[in-house]
Amino acid sequence: METILNNFSWKIAGVAGDGILNAGLMLAKCAIRGGLWSFATAEYPSLIRGGHNHLDVRISESELFSHTSNLNLLVALNQESIDKHASKLTPGGGIIFDADAKLDTAKIGRTDINLYPIPLLRIAEESGSKIMRNVVAMGATLALTDLDIELFNSVLRDNFGKKKGTEIVDSNKKALKAGYDYAREKFGNNFKYKIKPVGKGGKLFMSGNEAICAGAIKAGLKFFSAYPMTPASSLLHTMASFEKDYNLVVKHTEDEIAAMNMAIGANFAGVRAMTATSGGGFALMVEAFGLAAQTETPLVVVDAMRPGPATGMATHSGQGDLRFVLHAAPDDFPRIVLAPGTVDECFSLTFQAFNLAEKYQLPVVILTDKYLGESFITVNPFNTNLTVDRGLLATDKQLTELSNNGGYLRYKVTNSGVSLRSRPGQQFGEHVASSYEHDEEGYEREEEDNKIKMAEKRFRKLEQAEKEIPQPSLIGPSDADLTIVGWGSTKGSILEAMKTLEKEGTKTNYLQITFISPFPADTVERILKSAKNVVIVEGNQTAQMASVIREHTGFKIENKILKFTGRPFSPEELTSKLKEVIAKNKIVSSYSTKKHGWY
Repeated sequence: METILNNFSWKIAGVAGDGILNAGLMLAKCAIRGGLWSFATAEYPSLIRGGHNHLDVRISESELFSHTSNLNLLVALNQESIDKHASKLTPGGGIIFDADAKLDTAKIGRTDINLYPIPLLRIAEESGSKIMRNVVAMGATLALTDLDIELFNSVLRDNFGKKKGTEIVDSNKKALKAGYDYAREKFGNNFKYKIKPVGKGGKLFMSGNEAICAGAIKAGLKFFSAYPMTPASSLLHTMASFEKDYNLVVKHTEDEIAAMNMAIGANFAGVRAMTATSGGGFALMVEAFGLAAQTETPLVVVDAMRPGPATGMATHSGQGDLRFVLHAAPDDFPRIVLAPGTVDECFSLTFQAFNLAEKYQLPVVILTDKYLGESFITVNPFNTNLTVDRGLLATDKQLTELSNNGGYLRYKVTNSGVSLRSRPGQQFGEHVASSYEHDEEGYEREEEDNKIKMAEKRFRKLEQAEKEIPQPSLIGPSDADLTIVGWGSTKGSILEAMKTLEKEGTKTNYLQITFISPFPADTVERILKSAKNVVIVEGNQTAQMASVIREHTGFKIENKILKFTGRPFSPEELTSKLKEVIAKNKIVSSYSTKKHGWY
């Protein structure tokens, strides 16, 4: 039997409450402690209990960027899990299921996979509690793959030791060992996919949302307000868990309107503050978003996008908010919009967002989605050699000098568009801050010349910001046969697809648009006009980024690969569609339920 080492994909599936997330993340952490790379992503409905849930874990010796549609081992905790996922198993793969549950495996109709019936519930009950059947299944997984059980025991101790005590840890270890021993004795060594440690750990394993929290705290965040809305909810949970350690104020507000206004108020008071939501919540925040622009108050907002409209698909992924965020709130005003594509970028760009918000005194929006925000991935430790820039915060000395020379003007017209910013309580820093158009002191004014002067002042800030924002660059060879354009969470699957195409002899490169406002028009136009062939990959129905590119550069991207099912691209499906682009040289691809597939 051929052995495939350290190239493994695993799925556990069942209903909410089966311990699916815990089990999968512990397997991933176990591999990381053995020097391997892991990627984990979950799919779940908007239910507290029940529904169909599954978590995919991928393990490799080389760096991973996304999940895979290939499946080697399935832990099926109910019949639905077998029905939905057995067809995805690769030849030689297997299914672990409860031998006592009377599940129907006959209709799978495959002879090229292995069935591993194990009395999961019975072993769990004998070990102390029926809720540990997920741990029994993990023991069987370790046995079939030859992964060191002691690595998993160390993860168990770290996960449950402090929170639940040694008794819970010991009972879980007992269930793990029982599942391991049963699979070893019953099935021996007939599974070809193996996991072998290659060294020690030392890398991080975290989600995009966790990295955003880390970046915000590193940037000096002191106030976070939010109303929970998936897929942004875990930002609130994570911030709350860090509240005491980092001296934060974390507010679970009554709604998104309050969350936005509290964040604006905290920034106005002089501390770094942030709020987070999804598209529906951001819709409620829009009026206050404009208030931040009018009062020139720094603000950082995370929009973790999900498919809409309205409530949409609450626990799924999409990239449909781009146009909305670029034009949210009445009239024209400057905003910075950025979209990280990796967990590392979630950290670094969040840090940068706070600097930009304060330096240019305007709102900054960070666009993510469920796939980036909630997937967990192995990353190297972040570069933390970063400098906080709080911009033009007025000192008491400056305000005193101004009081003796005509007085302080909060909205003073300057060449950069940025004015000296005082904080409440500073002597001689008094000014009016309201939602009305105003003069340099903040008093309401409606004259035409004043409106022009203030509007142009605000937009000069964006012109200044554009000079310091990093320009996009190509990843891959400059003489590529195909240039792939993308933004946000599509990056991981694009990079994986590029690796596959490279092995097959096709040169591709990747243009990642990270800063969307201000848009790097000159650089993008130059790169696209010099490309042999161009395709854009987006998780929305109307190719919103393609339209932004055309708006700013005049360049029309003919080839579009679009997916709006609420699920992320897999590298395999993306590779297939990219091959079509190369072969046909001009297609428009989309995911349509009407035609039941790509067209």
